[in-house]
Amino acid sequence: MLPWTRAPRARRTPFAALLLAALALVVPTAATATAAPTATPTSAQAATSAQAATSAQAATSAQAATSRGWNDFSCKPSTAHPRPVVLVHGTFANSVDNWLVLAPYLVNRGYCVFSLDYGQLPGLPHIGGLGPIDASAGQLAVYVDRVLAATGAPEADLVGHSQGGMMPHYYLKFLGGAAKVNALVGIAPDNHGTTLLGLTGLLPYFPGLGHLITEKTPGLADQVAGSRFITGLTAGGDTVPGVRYTVIATRYDEVVTPYRTQYLDGPDVRNVLLQDLCPLSLSEHVAIGTIDRVAFHEVANALDPAHATPTTCLS
Repeated sequence: MLPWTRAPRARRTPFAALLLAALALVVPTAATATAAPTATPTSAQAATSAQAATSAQAATSAQAATSRGWNDFSCKPSTAHPRPVVLVHGTFANSVDNWLVLAPYLVNRGYCVFSLDYGQLPGLPHIGGLGPIDASAGQLAVYVDRVLAATGAPEADLVGHSQGGMMPHYYLKFLGGAAKVNALVGIAPDNHGTTLLGLTGLLPYFPGLGHLITEKTPGLADQVAGSRFITGLTAGGDTVPGVRYTVIATRYDEVVTPYRTQYLDGPDVRNVLLQDLCPLSLSEHVAIGTIDRVAFHEVANALDPAHATPTTCLS
């Protein structure tokens, strides 16, 4: 059995469970803070042990990460890797749990690596990606400026999972980010929104539910295919000049659906399907961004294309 992969869960996710989870999410409370990671338009199955950790455990992990060089603001980029890498987590995740594998993977390869928290709602300090995405992009802009000031680098590279791969497009297109970013690597990003296996099409049959989601968790509503946010984000094209784009998708994605909507169209774009690199891979939406070493090897290639090496099942 290959390491770093997980079986697809789409067929094991009943409609009732997803709907009930969506209903639970629109009323953020201490109880839903525990239940929330079971379903979301960008992290539907984020129930890994890291994501189930308590806030104390997360703090401990963050301290350990800093000691390894992750989020070390004294780090100075090397000649081999002249740009800092900013990791952007997905919905219902945070700056630690989404990156417990990829951050050390990149640090060990000589990168200065940083990760931010964004999109928290009142009362849910350790769960991100739920606030309005345009506001989250503003938080990213502030964080990138902080990283550039600390490292002395003129540009950064961004790597995001799920919403974290899509949200930076707002920063690049509308907040001046294109002048400060060399490359954006999206791992299972919902670049054109998601239908969540068609469930978003059922919202009109539940009067008031769509409005409630918009009011209570705007970061979820913004990610629905056809939403006002997605329509505005994609108007005028997917990309901006001067930025290199890479999308890494899996055919078994049960959250950002259809999975091909993750792909971008434009110059300096490379769209990659994980199964084209490793036909045996069964990674789905969560696994590809949190534990999949094949995907991470492709991230490293995207960050340093001049020294890219073939990505295979043994990467």
